[in-house]
Amino acid sequence: MRSHGHGHGDCGPGHRGRGDFEGRRAAFGPFGPPFGGPWGGGRGRGGPRGRARRGDVRASILALLADRPMHGYEMIREIGERSGGAWRPSPGSVYPTLQLLEDEGLIVSESEGGKKLFTLTDAGRTEAEAGPRAPWEEAGRGIDWENVNEIRQAGFGLMEAFGQVWKTGSAEQRQKALAVINESRKKLYLILADED
Repeated sequence: MRSHGHGHGDCGPGHRGRGDFEGRRAAFGPFGPPFGGPWGGGRGRGGPRGRARRGDVRASILALLADRPMHGYEMIREIGERSGGAWRPSPGSVYPTLQLLEDEGLIVSESEGGKKLFTLTDAGRTEAEAGPRAPWEEAGRGIDWENVNEIRQAGFGLMEAFGQVWKTGSAEQRQKALAVINESRKKLYLILADED
């Protein structure tokens, strides 16, 4: 469970308090921190999901349930593991898809210890067999993992340094750190715009 502390003194890189965290997040704009994309554990736009298409969530759920009944969270974890960490769909994409599949009569659910356990119906099994066996593999293709690791390390290093300033620095030092982050973000966007 995520902590909701508000003190300035306990806000290190691993801290998830809302007050200071929102200030740090604002410095990075809508994309972070931490960093999204296939390399991070991020909360950025799209999260660590690679470039999977919307239909891949549906196909992946059907393919997983062809193996055995599962809970929603278990499916998210399984897709993350089976894609080698390249794609981990969000609960916001998995649970509505599960509801849709249930409405279509392709899956059924039963409560088990306060959680829903999903199982394919006969119609769902037919559809799963007609679909791809491992849709999650597409999300991991075409990724330069060596390059991704360099980006990840650079991003984590930046956040570690920023977190240290935020945790131990004075109000003035924090403002300077925010200015550095904001300036860096602008410069990164200018690279995309091919400007100096």
